[in-house]
Amino acid sequence: MKKLIGWIAAVLCAAAQAQDYPAKPIRILVPFAPGGVADNSARVIAEPLGVRLGHQVIVENRPGASGNIGTQQAAQATPDGYTLLLGFDGTMVINPHVFPKIPFDTLADFAPVTKLGDATLILVAHPGTGLKSLQQLIEAAKSKPFPYGTSGTGGTPHLAGELLKQRTGAQLEHVPYKGGGPAVVDVVGGQIPLVFTAIASAQQHVRSGRLVALGVPSARRSAALPDVPTFQEGGMAGFDVSSWTGIFAPAKTPAAIVAKLQKELAFVLQTPFVKERYATLGIEPVGNSPQEFAAQVRDDLARWAGVVKSANVKIE
Repeated sequence: MKKLIGWIAAVLCAAAQAQDYPAKPIRILVPFAPGGVADNSARVIAEPLGVRLGHQVIVENRPGASGNIGTQQAAQATPDGYTLLLGFDGTMVINPHVFPKIPFDTLADFAPVTKLGDATLILVAHPGTGLKSLQQLIEAAKSKPFPYGTSGTGGTPHLAGELLKQRTGAQLEHVPYKGGGPAVVDVVGGQIPLVFTAIASAQQHVRSGRLVALGVPSARRSAALPDVPTFQEGGMAGFDVSSWTGIFAPAKTPAAIVAKLQKELAFVLQTPFVKERYATLGIEPVGNSPQEFAAQVRDDLARWAGVVKSANVKIE
C-alpha cells in the first residue's frame, strides 16, 4: 500500500510540475560557436518557442572539444526542463566512437525530446575535375586518389565520405578543415577537387556554376537544390546520410515536461517562419516523438560505430 501511495504521489507531483512549467526562462545550450548550421537551428526556434511557452528561451553557446564541453554541461544540469541541449549528430552519436574518453553517455545522460531537422549534405567538385556525377567520381577514384575536404575529423561529412569509400572501393582521401566554409573556399579556388559539406555552405556556388554537384547522400532530394540527384539515384542503394540537430533534456527530466516541450516544438517547426528559415539553412524540419528520436539515436550510435572502426578514425 505504501508503494502504491508513493507512486500516486509521484505521478501527481510530475503532473503538477508539467502544469506549472515553465515558470521562468529556459536555456538551450549550444556546444558550438555562434553562426553555424547547428547554432542557427536553435536560434530560429528560440523566440517562437518562448512565445508558445510564455517565457523567454535563451540560446547560450558553450563551444569546445568538438561539442563535448557544452554537452557535458547539459548532462550535469538539473533535470527540471530549464536547461536543454541542442544536440548535433556529430557530438551525440559520432564523438563517442572517435574520442578515447568522452565526458557524457548519450543514452544514459539524456532524454531525447525531438529531432529539429535533417541538414542535407552534398558532395561537390571543382569544375576543372570534369566530373559530372557520382558514378564518374567512383570510376575515376578507383584508378587515382581524390582528396575531399570536410569541416573536420570525425564529423558526419567525414564519415559520409568514409562510408562511400567503404561501399565502393574508391580512393577518397580525407582533408580536415576547421569548418565547412574554408573547405568550400579551397574547392572553389581549385586547391582540392572535392568537398563534402552542408548544402547551405555550397548551394550558391552550385547555382553560379563555380562548383558541380555530384549528389546528396540523403534518401530524398533537397528542396534547396531539387535538380541534384541522391546517391541512391546515382546507384548507391540504401545510402542515406543526413546531419541532424535535436533537443535533449538531462536524464530524469519529468516525462510530462518532455512531452510538453515536444508538443510545442513540433508546432513551432511547422510555422511558415521557421520552415522558411530552415529552408535557407538546408534543413528539413521534423518534430518527431521522443520515442522516435530516441530510436534514431540508438540506431545511429550503432551504425557509426562500425564505420569509425573500419576507417580507424580517432581524435586524440
